[in-house]
Amino acid sequence: MISGRRGTGPATRPAKDAQDDAFGHGERGGEKRGPSLKARAVGYLSRREYARSELARKLAPHADDPAVLDALLDDLEREGWLSTRRFAESLVHRRAERQGAARIVQELRQHGVDESQIGELRDTLRATEYDRAVAVWNKRYGERPTDRAAYAKQARFLASRGFAHDVIRRVLGDDGED
Repeated sequence: MISGRRGTGPATRPAKDAQDDAFGHGERGGEKRGPSLKARAVGYLSRREYARSELARKLAPHADDPAVLDALLDDLEREGWLSTRRFAESLVHRRAERQGAARIVQELRQHGVDESQIGELRDTLRATEYDRAVAVWNKRYGERPTDRAAYAKQARFLASRGFAHDVIRRVLGDDGED
């Protein structure tokens, strides 16, 4: 019998170990195969910056022992792969164009960034908050509110982005319409 496909019969396939999976990774004696914990961590960190707590959460399902995970995170910090300061600066850089200081600070706290680092970044963000709020407002609206409803809508929009109320009043040109 002649088949249309050559070299696919059982006699031509290489013998495969019964314990190997589809990728050639075997699980012998309960030993996990695949990337090591450090390889996974470096892979994540090569794509973007992570806070220590965030990286620990991502690696936890792959770690057998929490002590091993903590030791790995300590090693990564010592070797310069993991830096909460770099993570915080990266997050601020990504968010600052579209969000206010309050919202960015809240996100930094959620990721476990140290309060002293947050304080420094908050001061930097507040110094530029008015200009950033004007840019966000111009992109969305671009014209002053004509009535109280429009003022409230635009103010809610800027507040939801995390801009301070005094900045919102300056952007919207609070002429006593409250």
